[in-house]
Amino acid sequence: MRTRFEPDRQLTARMVVTMFLLGLLYVAFVAALIVLLESLVLVVVIAAGLLAVQYWYSDKVALFAMRGRFVSRDEQPELYGIVDRLCATADMPAPRIAVSNMDMPNAFATGRNADHAVVCVTTGLMRRLETEELEGVLAHELSHVAHRDVAVITIASFLGVLAGLVVRFALYSHLFGRQRDHGTAAMIVIVMTVSAAVYAISFLLIRALSRYRELAADRAAAMLTGKPSALASALTKISGDIARIPTKDLRNAQAFNAFFFTPAMRSGSAFSGMLSTHPSLERRLEALGEISAQLGGKSE
Repeated sequence: MRTRFEPDRQLTARMVVTMFLLGLLYVAFVAALIVLLESLVLVVVIAAGLLAVQYWYSDKVALFAMRGRFVSRDEQPELYGIVDRLCATADMPAPRIAVSNMDMPNAFATGRNADHAVVCVTTGLMRRLETEELEGVLAHELSHVAHRDVAVITIASFLGVLAGLVVRFALYSHLFGRQRDHGTAAMIVIVMTVSAAVYAISFLLIRALSRYRELAADRAAAMLTGKPSALASALTKISGDIARIPTKDLRNAQAFNAFFFTPAMRSGSAFSGMLSTHPSLERRLEALGEISAQLGGKSE
């Protein structure tokens, strides 16, 4: 899809490399399962079925989990107005718009391609942000759609989901199954070990890609709107408010952190930052400050 969002060759290169490495890992993982479970048909059917469900229904799953619903232009005229202006400026088709009745201030984009894209914002976000700040957040989410990184993250995360399911299945089978011989028990341990290793590797690859894609989306949004300070203000407000939300409420949303505008979690150590789906607030603000200096304050 060609839009007026600036092409990001570094983002494209990172997505290609990540998908290539995950593809190799996926092939090796499926091959290992076939050897260990001795059932080609079973493994292929399950793997293909899960991939199809995640790819085709990722938007529905995300909206259901976040209690989002599609809204009409009459219900949210301001939201539609902002999205229409941004899409006209970016020369891209408008996505479907959904609203989640949650106090947690956030937004996310989902969908397998631009024609099936959905941008969802929470009522908590709309209540807290000024129009220019909301425009910056929506431009950030639209850049994810334009750069196709929503679909890439959806597909990339599949391997981790599959490996995680295999670990759980093997664990429950081992704990609650009937008495097994030593050979079967050893097989279950091997399957769990391979699956856990695959999950860990795919987890780290996806996290590294996700952190870069967020910086890329911030830059694309700031360049499209010409107002990096508005986006920086939105980031500061949202991060500050999320820090005051009870931990138990944040945990319910953390499974979708890779898709959110800002993660549903509190700031942690440098080590936890390496495992995060997003760069630190300080890093994002620093990058936006550099963009503001590049623009020379013309549109500020």
